Amino acid sequence: MAVRLILHGELRQYAPGKVLEVQGAGRSVSELLAAVGVPSQATAAYVVNGEQCEATARLSDGDTLEVLPAISGGAGPGALDGIRVVDLTRALAGPYCTMILGDHGADVIKLELPGSGDETREWAPPHINGVSAYYLSINRNKRSVTVDLKHPGGKKVLERLIEGADVVVENFSPGTLERLGFPPERIRAIGPRAIVCRISGFGQDGPGRAWAAYDLIVQGMGGVMSLTGQPDGPPTMVGVPQGDMIAGMFAAFAISSALLARERTGEGQVIDATMIGGQVALLSRQAARYFADGTVPRPEGNRHSSIAPYQTFRASDGSVNICCANNALFERMCRALDLEDLLDDARFADNGERIAHRDVLTAHIEKRVAQLTKAEVVRRLREVNVPVGPISDLGEVFADPVVKHLGLIAEVDHPVAGRVRAPGIPVRMSGTAPSVRRHPPMLGEHTDEVLAEIGYSAAEIARLRKDGAV
Repeated sequence: MAVRLILHGELRQYAPGKVLEVQGAGRSVSELLAAVGVPSQATAAYVVNGEQCEATARLSDGDTLEVLPAISGGAGPGALDGIRVVDLTRALAGPYCTMILGDHGADVIKLELPGSGDETREWAPPHINGVSAYYLSINRNKRSVTVDLKHPGGKKVLERLIEGADVVVENFSPGTLERLGFPPERIRAIGPRAIVCRISGFGQDGPGRAWAAYDLIVQGMGGVMSLTGQPDGPPTMVGVPQGDMIAGMFAAFAISSALLARERTGEGQVIDATMIGGQVALLSRQAARYFADGTVPRPEGNRHSSIAPYQTFRASDGSVNICCANNALFERMCRALDLEDLLDDARFADNGERIAHRDVLTAHIEKRVAQLTKAEVVRRLREVNVPVGPISDLGEVFADPVVKHLGLIAEVDHPVAGRVRAPGIPVRMSGTAPSVRRHPPMLGEHTDEVLAEIGYSAAEIARLRKDGAV
């Protein structure tokens, strides 16, 4: 007998047909796949006879091996193909926004100051072959053009770019674009169909207009830090710069909405996106509590104020999150973890009682979970369909078969840094697949190319360089 090999999705390109009969007894999964020409980097997960396994697992005659692909995204045009974005952003919120647009097919032209460029190019260590890892993480799918916007020749370059732009994105301090001679009304006079998106900490007008904004400042002012951390601990910053990233995400969504509106009206518009706005929008259920009865929520640690058990538990070799939002889930959890005695205790009869006696309940579960490994807790609860998950460090995250299968690791070749990996594109689209097409550009890498596209001759480009305009 042979091993029955089933290749899913994109993996079918490596072998004829979806199902193959392969002589694989005694081989490991990785050895068999190498023999049939399936590269390991294209695979995400392996299932033998219905059970997930590692690449080192040995196969026997009659086994059925299913292999899931690591999705890399489409190579065709994305949803924003044909949309040109003039990118006047730097640091994080703005570049994150324009990266999202680029991932979905937009032609993003990143304007940078000659000689220095986006300040994140200098935010290192860490770096890869001298290139800032921070910069690399948020600037793929863009072209870099160096332009001095204080130089008359540089201003002319920007004018020409705006003439052909669908979108102009900037995250200067409020008032800077006006001082450079490009207030929104002038941009839209140059390009009437252009959508102008302005990203700032606290808005283009009003009391916070002049305030400097960094992620930590906005996380604190927006209320998120007051809700994060342990109940008796200090306010705690979220471990990623989500103040910047959420602002960039909302800005990208608003730009996409404005592009759709332009299809109906023929007109562009001006978008005022703020970091503080993104933070307040995230408050969701906590804001609902405040508006409902005036209660000011405080940090709850890793547990839910209205559901028990819904929290983190420490296993023998790490931590897991367990969430039981109803009686059926609670019962299945108890049986899977050999805690059936809890089912006969009136203190845990329903969610209200479990909340009232949370400390006692937590102690019982903690004692049992501590006797098991993280993987064993997860296996037992997943088998009975109770929501559970390990708390993973980044090494575990990027080795996770689900993360690999969903294409959440993006790879692209960079001329200096080599093969660069970064978080991938978090959505999949059947008709207009997003993709990683360009490496994060070197400073000014596309200056001549883009200037030629907007009508400059080789002699004119040389003169602009000589004059210091580009």
